[in-house]
Amino acid sequence: MTERNRTCVVTGSSRGIGRGIAEQLAEDGFNVVVNYRNSEAEAYDVVDAIEADGGTAIALQGDVSDYDEMMGMADRVHNTFGPIDVLVNNAGITRDRTFKDMTREDWEQVIEVNLGGVFNSTKAFYDDIKQADEGRVINISSVVGQQGNYGQANYATTKSGLFGFTRTLALELARFDSTVNCVAPGFTKTDMLNNVDEHIQEKIRERIPLGCFATVSDISGIVSFVASEDSGYMTGQILGVNGGMEW
Repeated sequence: MTERNRTCVVTGSSRGIGRGIAEQLAEDGFNVVVNYRNSEAEAYDVVDAIEADGGTAIALQGDVSDYDEMMGMADRVHNTFGPIDVLVNNAGITRDRTFKDMTREDWEQVIEVNLGGVFNSTKAFYDDIKQADEGRVINISSVVGQQGNYGQANYATTKSGLFGFTRTLALELARFDSTVNCVAPGFTKTDMLNNVDEHIQEKIRERIPLGCFATVSDISGIVSFVASEDSGYMTGQILGVNGGMEW
C-alpha cells in the first residue's frame, strides 16, 4: 500500500519501535516528522536513513510533556509540510520499581510523559486530524497495560489509560471521518528488552504462545495498516500484537 502527499508525526521516534514506525511510514510515502527530546544525533540518523531510501523527513526536537513545546513544534511542522494527516503517539518512558519503593516523582514523571504527552501532542495536531480527509491518531500502548507487570505500576497505569483515551477520542472524531486506534505491542526486540537479564527474558518467552519476541517490523507493519486508507472503517480499537499472550 502506498500513500502520497500525506504527512505524519511520530513522537519519540529516534530509536526502537518509534524509529521503525517512522521508517515504515516513510516507505509508505508519507512525509515524516521524526520527533525527539534529547537524542538529536539518533533522530538525524533516522532522517538520513529515510532520505537514503528516497523518502522525505525532518527531525524536530520537542518534549511531549511540555505543552508549549508541542504547540511550537506543531507550528514548525506546519511551516514545512502544512497540516498533518497522521499522528502516532509513541513517546514514553519507564521508571521501574515496586510500588513499595516507588516515589511520587517516579509516578509523576511517567504519568506526565506517557499520558500528559499524549494529551499535549494530540491537542497540538487535533485540528489537523479533524480536517484531514483520512485523519488518523494511533496511540502506542503495551501488553503491560493489558496485563500489568511487576515493578511497573506507573507504566502499566499510563498504558492502560490510553485505552480509555483512544475509545473516547474515537467517538468524538467519528463525525469527521477521522479514526483513533491503539496498538498494544507485546515484548519487542529493542534496546530496552536487551537490557533485561537473559533468565528473565526466557521466563517472558515462556509466557508467549508463539514462543518468541516481536520484531520492530511486526509492530510497524500493523501501524502502517492502521495509518492507511484501508483501515478507514476501524476506530476505537485496541490491537494486541503480542504473540498470543492472554489479557
